[in-house]
Amino acid sequence: VTKFKMPANLKSLLDKQVVGPSTETLAESDFPVQSFKPKVQMPFRRLPGQNPRKVEIERRRRLYLTFDIAELLASKGIDSNQLMPRHYDPDNIPPIEETKDSVFPIYLPLKVFDNDEFDCRTPEEWISLGLEPGSSDRKPVPGKALLPTDDVLGHEDPKSQELIYRWIDVGVLDYDKETDLYLVHKTDEKGLVRDEEGRPILNGGITPEG
Repeated sequence: VTKFKMPANLKSLLDKQVVGPSTETLAESDFPVQSFKPKVQMPFRRLPGQNPRKVEIERRRRLYLTFDIAELLASKGIDSNQLMPRHYDPDNIPPIEETKDSVFPIYLPLKVFDNDEFDCRTPEEWISLGLEPGSSDRKPVPGKALLPTDDVLGHEDPKSQELIYRWIDVGVLDYDKETDLYLVHKTDEKGLVRDEEGRPILNGGITPEG
């Protein structure tokens, strides 16, 4: 009888073993899995002839992934870069031919037209999607935000005429009830939400030291 001897490089040997295609999510992500699931108003016990709840959730998830807010607005003739009000500049007023009969510049903020009566979730419910079962840390929630491409000038003067606004993938970190604003952080080139030191941003960026 001999004792089983485990090779010293067992981990590297297992990594080299390729069995075949897998449905496992191999891409690294800072977002919880449940944060991508749509809200479905369906009973857990289905009636005969109805789709199971899990099937309906997966179908809606795939459907919503095909939507892009920038393309939807562009299909309606809306320029996302013009949604942010800018400083009034009387010396650079474009002619009527270029503004499509719009003589006055955009000056009302987008929140004036916001209506949350038909929202499927409250802000608190959206933020709670970052909580994973068995964990006390709250991860970011995926989203898109209309942000300036120049972060430095965007912080100094958000209404500058030189800024270009685009819909950018972000991680929603927190929500402020008093100002009714979300705290977001741009994702990096890998789609991760990391701080300057490359660490995942948890609990809205609040550290144990405060």
